[in-house]
Amino acid sequence: MATSTEQQRPEPATAEEETRRLYVTAADAQAFAEGVLRANGAPPDHARTVAECLVAADLRGVDTHGVNRLPSYMARVRAGVLDAAVAPTLTQVTPAAAQVDGRNTFGAVAGAAAVAAAVDMARVYGIGMVSVKRSNHFGMSAWLVQRALDAGMMSLVFTNSSPALPRVGRAHQAPRRLAHRSPFILDMAPSVAARGKVYRAKRRGEKIPLDWALDAEGRRRMIRLPLEGVMLPMGGPKGSALSIMMDVFSGVFSGSAFAGHVTNPYDPLRPADVGHFLVAIKPDLFMSLADFRERMRYLYDRVVRECEPAAGVDRIYFPGEIEQRTERERRRTGIPYVEAEVRALDAEARRVGADPIRVTPMGEGSSEAAAAQ
Repeated sequence: MATSTEQQRPEPATAEEETRRLYVTAADAQAFAEGVLRANGAPPDHARTVAECLVAADLRGVDTHGVNRLPSYMARVRAGVLDAAVAPTLTQVTPAAAQVDGRNTFGAVAGAAAVAAAVDMARVYGIGMVSVKRSNHFGMSAWLVQRALDAGMMSLVFTNSSPALPRVGRAHQAPRRLAHRSPFILDMAPSVAARGKVYRAKRRGEKIPLDWALDAEGRRRMIRLPLEGVMLPMGGPKGSALSIMMDVFSGVFSGSAFAGHVTNPYDPLRPADVGHFLVAIKPDLFMSLADFRERMRYLYDRVVRECEPAAGVDRIYFPGEIEQRTERERRRTGIPYVEAEVRALDAEARRVGADPIRVTPMGEGSSEAAAAQ
């Protein structure tokens, strides 16, 4: 039986206990996140949407964008620079283009409204484009792609962020789900590593490679938090150029902050004014759906099944395939957090009188997951 974190952990914790793994089922993580969000003024539909986005990231192994983001989100709500209750508004610009004004609510809520509008337009016109202004950090990009994917659409999703490179952004692209193969979901930042990995390493007492980031003086050395320097771009000038392109689509084009003026998601002093750009596309615009699926199957076979792995490489994965495997495993065993992370989440719950997060015995997962196998 799952027990509360207060029952599970003694006080005070040792350094070893701080990094000990504790497991939480997806259902318990969802319930916990919703409870904290609602206690901080988010209406039920907002709380459900944001929690789904965060838990989806944890399930896929994108721990930098999961439930551990809650404390920073809530700090911004309490400071009055993020409106937990307001609903985004949609303005139809052309039959196939619209703009969402996030009105400074959660990025996941604004993003969900945008992808829904893009999908609706694509069903009628073959393509739907939505820019989003006055938003916030919207979590794992693949979560929005998956929503379009579930609606039978290909999609592109861009967002900008506070300064993390000479210019910043994130992009990914997802053709429609393949029949029995893994869908192609590319979710990436144009930096060597996502900035959130630095914060995750800090929470978990882990070291990061010296080639991930520069300090405030532009030197490759031990990075301290808060991160005052920048992440290094992947591929040197190519990664930097990609980040500028993301900022053009997400910030310049949408009317949101751009060119390094987006507020850091961990900064509770100012509204973030993040911009996003989403496109949904019908996969059968230029051929039948059956032909499209067959061509995607062929692509998968050519680049994955028929390629000989390089020396020292066990197998080749399609973009997004490792995350899908991680999700299946974590639905079975539970989501792993370290002691220090769960303590921080419990403290957030105590602040507003919400229930603490429930943990399970290591690796047992939920009874629902066991029953589903």
